[in-house]
This record gives sequence, structure tokens and C-alpha cells, in this order.
Amino acid sequence: MAQEIEHTHLPIRGLNLHVAQAGKGELGTVVFLHGFPEIWYTWRHQMLAVAAAGYRAVAPDFRGYGLSDQPPEHEKASWEDLVADVLAILDALAVPKAFLVGKDFGAMPAYDFALRHPERTRGVACLGIPFSPVPFSFDAMPEGFYVLRWREPGRAEADFGRYDVRRVVRTIYVLFSGAEIPVAKEGQEIMDLADLSTPLPEWFTEEDLDAYVGLYEKSGFRYPLQMPYRALHATPTRLDAKFQVPVFMVMGEKDYAFKFPGFETAVRSGAMEAFAPDLKIAYIPEGSHFVQEQFPEQVNELLLGFLKDHPVPA
Repeated sequence: MAQEIEHTHLPIRGLNLHVAQAGKGELGTVVFLHGFPEIWYTWRHQMLAVAAAGYRAVAPDFRGYGLSDQPPEHEKASWEDLVADVLAILDALAVPKAFLVGKDFGAMPAYDFALRHPERTRGVACLGIPFSPVPFSFDAMPEGFYVLRWREPGRAEADFGRYDVRRVVRTIYVLFSGAEIPVAKEGQEIMDLADLSTPLPEWFTEEDLDAYVGLYEKSGFRYPLQMPYRALHATPTRLDAKFQVPVFMVMGEKDYAFKFPGFETAVRSGAMEAFAPDLKIAYIPEGSHFVQEQFPEQVNELLLGFLKDHPVPA
């Protein structure tokens, strides 16, 4: 795989951002946007699949993640920066229009990019996160809910700081691959919810963990805690949003995020159709939060179907 995926750094808006690429792109370009605790590597299966099908796969590490530069410590994390970075990456690679594929928090800049720059977007596909016209509210969740814990300045830093990076990434992967929302009890921290006796998911190897650990050892967790957890309240409000491009959503029905307040209703009720007239939704019954790694062939087939349904106009 390493031989087929090439790596480069691009000067993007004052930072050097790491970008993984594969394929020649005869049929177009697909930009993959990762979540947390992920990195470009989370898309390895999809990158090779779209490259083999004739597309160019582009998977950046977001600013502050992996092999990309860290923003200055005093700089507040913003969603606008992520969208502007994607635009600058397309410009740097001389890509006029691209498909965007996002998962977890990477879905939010994917949606926002498509709304802001429809002339640069061929379509947007997102895994696990529905479009929301307003910031997500977690006020109804219990105090021990991991998002509420991690948005407290210093709380996650102290929790994570008890262990090495490998233990932290391993624990989060184990927790996030389950069907239940991670919630700590009083007097308990999120890292206490799993230990080394809890096995990794069968589809996630120690070698995969090595890849993530090496990248988080480089980046640390300072910026990933800012973006997304301490910036979730500041996602754009777009009550009048109307996607001018095709939208495709893939939802794993065993993804714990499906249990977030309003998520399942937003997906199943047809609420997204008010904002995305050309919307398609696919469900993977056993799919977890990491469905693209858990069931790569199924996700690849769905994604390639979406891409091929929207070819470049002759």
C-alpha cells in the first residue's frame, strides 16, 4: 500500500499541510477528510479503491493533526480555517472541482465547503454525521458524556496525560468502535472506560494502531481537543442552506453517534432533504463509527456507485 500512496507537504495558508495521494485522476478527484482519533490513514482502503477506478484520491491531515504543522497556540480553532484549507489544497493541486468525502467531524467542513463553493464541488459524501443547519446541542446529555468532558479546558489533557499515546489512541478506538455512547460515571474519567484487557476490534490490527500512534506522537492532542471538541458550539448556522450538488450519506446503524440527540431523526425523517434536494442515504446495519475501516469493501462499493452516478459532463 505504501508504494501506491504518495506523500507530500503543501504550503497552505502559512502552514505546511501533509497530503497523501493516490491515482492519476482521469475521472476526477476525491478529497477525503478525516475525523478524530483519525488521520489520512483512516481512508487507506477508500483511497486505493477510487484510485484503481480512475480517480485521484487526496487525503490531507488537517492542520494540527498528524504530519501537518501545528497552528500557533494562541490561535483559536475555527471551522472556517478547515474549509479555507481545503480550497487552498485544491488550488495548490490545480484541481478545478472535486468530490468531498468526510466522516466524523470531517463531515462538517465537507458539507460547509459544498455550500460555500458549489462551483468547486462535484458532490459530497459523508459517513455518520448528518447535515445540521445549527450547531449540535449536547445539553441533554449526562455530565460524563465524553464530548462534554473533553470540551472542558484541561480535563482531557489531565486524563490523557496519565498514559502514553498508544494507550490513549487504543482506548478511544475501542470506545468509539462500540455501539454505546461513551459516558463516564462520577469520579471516573473517559480513559477509565476501557483497559488493555479490552481487545481491539477484529478489523483493526496492531499495525494499524502503530500508524495512528506514530502520527499522534508527532502532533499530540492539543489541537485535536480544540478541533473539534472545543469548537462544536461554533459550527456555522445555515438555516437557509440549500445544496446545489449531490449529497450522499452512509450511516452505520451500530455507530454510537446514531444515538446522539436528534441524529437518527435527522437521518430517517427526511429532514435533510429540505436542505439537500439531491440526497441519497445508505445504511449499513452492522456498521460502527469506523465503518470505512470495518467494512471497506461495502463502503467502497457505495462510494464508487455515488461517484459513477455523477460523471464529468461530456
